[in-house]
Amino acid sequence: MVNTSHVPERTCIGCRGKAPQVHLLRLALTDSGELAVDARALMPGRGAWIHPDPGCVDLAERRRAFGRALRMRGSPDVTPVRDWVGLHGADRGRAQSPSPTGERQTDSKGG
Repeated sequence: MVNTSHVPERTCIGCRGKAPQVHLLRLALTDSGELAVDARALMPGRGAWIHPDPGCVDLAERRRAFGRALRMRGSPDVTPVRDWVGLHGADRGRAQSPSPTGERQTDSKGG
């Protein structure tokens, strides 16, 4: 009998791709209702998950996914997320997940 450990998966609110929880960034609302990055995934309350990639942040903002995922009225200010991704996103996202949308990159010969 083979023992396999369970790896929690979450869906990115930007690209809608599924990925292991450790490859995504958790977002939550503070007590004052502002959007905050929950890098350790310990803040209480409802959270939303996103790839630490500027492209996914742009998609989520364009689709107005932040407000829907966090069940709030209107769209929150995403500046804290953009700042965090600008500082840490390349270190966290690219090293662990080569493509946040799950698409493969191919050369001109299709391989």
